[in-house]
Amino acid sequence: MRILAGFLVLAAVGIGGWQLLPSQEDKDKTITVGTTDAVTSLDPAGAYDAGSWALFGNVFQSLMTFDPDGVTPVPDAARSCVFVGSGLTAYRCELRSGITFPSGRAMTAEDVKYSFDRVKKINSEVGPASLFATLGSVTAEGDTVTFHLSSPDATFPYKVATGAGSIVDRDKYPADGLRTGNGVDGTGPYRLTGYTKDKLATLEPNSSYKGDVNGTGRPVELRYYGDSDKLNAAWKAGRIDVATRTLPPGVLSGLSASDPGRRVTESDSSETRNLYLNTRASSPLHDVRVRRALAWLVNRQQLAATVYHGTVEPLYSLIPAGLTGHTTSFFDDYPEQSTQKARQLLTEAGITTPVHFTFGYGKGRGASAEEAAELKKQLEAGGLFKVDLKGYEWTAFQKLWAGGKLDAWAVGWVADYPDPDTFGASLVGTGSTMSTGYSNKLVDNLIQDSQRYADRRRVAQDFRTLQQDVAEDVPLIPLWQRKEYVVSSEDVGGGQYLVDGTGLFRLWRLEWI
Repeated sequence: MRILAGFLVLAAVGIGGWQLLPSQEDKDKTITVGTTDAVTSLDPAGAYDAGSWALFGNVFQSLMTFDPDGVTPVPDAARSCVFVGSGLTAYRCELRSGITFPSGRAMTAEDVKYSFDRVKKINSEVGPASLFATLGSVTAEGDTVTFHLSSPDATFPYKVATGAGSIVDRDKYPADGLRTGNGVDGTGPYRLTGYTKDKLATLEPNSSYKGDVNGTGRPVELRYYGDSDKLNAAWKAGRIDVATRTLPPGVLSGLSASDPGRRVTESDSSETRNLYLNTRASSPLHDVRVRRALAWLVNRQQLAATVYHGTVEPLYSLIPAGLTGHTTSFFDDYPEQSTQKARQLLTEAGITTPVHFTFGYGKGRGASAEEAAELKKQLEAGGLFKVDLKGYEWTAFQKLWAGGKLDAWAVGWVADYPDPDTFGASLVGTGSTMSTGYSNKLVDNLIQDSQRYADRRRVAQDFRTLQQDVAEDVPLIPLWQRKEYVVSSEDVGGGQYLVDGTGLFRLWRLEWI
């Protein structure tokens, strides 16, 4: 029956297939994509967030990248990359020939070295320098660049493939400061031809692109919306062709693949959201018993059902389901909401209740305000805590948590690459991106030990132990793991390839049908 059905479909296409092929005029028509993700900076040295990296992956190249649904990096701006020797401390790449910047100048190994050196030198408080903690130095000779690592790091190729590894034109980007203005000089599948912060980014296919991507897609306009309701209004009004990250939960829960007039893609995702806690001595949450008391009060099931309408799954560990090392450490230690257990901990610590602290969240970031209100209600149960909610514009919010100015804050984390390591040093290692002030030598040693294994299946036990330590120390409280949704008009295809857990936002896969 499948063979017969296939024959009938092919026959139908043979008769009238020409009607399904887009005209040249349609091919050149711009596809508009709406999102609530904000861009922090157009300079790769100054941004470490999903919105910025989504853009970087389209306008810049890294030496390595990921094929769709891939789990290991493949060459992009590089012709090849390999570890030298068996120690995993020297990583060497041969540059692909013929890559040119918008100025017409050829990319060289010196540009690659320059790009990595400036990320570490600038060390922006909201930038990705922490991702290169094991990078000691970079040398360039001819078309070869070599990364010298301070300790074995099998995950370094993954990090090279991220937005942090974006290669910039050394003639256009200062060595010791971030580039200002709205210009971008990259070699990715697209050229940025127009940009208005928090409004739109206009992308034209880069005809000079040379790399892993086959074909550079259609012209795209990214439109940025201040909150989910505004994104939904634009979608309903037909002002955008594709809506992604993130429509309101109530809208997402009502979507169906069988809906007429639109294409709906729902898929698993490794995006997580945690409540981060300031562990510094000056914080009201410094005492671990206070943080454990908070962990006893969080009801993830209720949060997922009432705020997110079932579009997220409760998460009880640092590492999400689907990645090596996933556990349920927080469920094991705090299996149910218990005001009694929380009160007992605070009494033992001699803490005067209610414990007063501030809870920050990013305005317009999905259902962040509704989530914060629900968590406030849960945490104030029994009169043990008094929570002051404060919403902030995204860039200001990043700088506040990076500077240790908040007591608690909820932030989503999109995996930088498909490996549990991206949930390790960046979130709970000493000097982590989330800047909780948390430092545990045992955790740091487990992270470093896990990086010694080229066979990534061997890291499971290290990460299980790490997550148990995190559940005991509570520098964060896992909340949920998201499902991924992409909605497009019926005449746009490729939405199912837009995001796939590799950290890339594949705008070049969108097509007119």
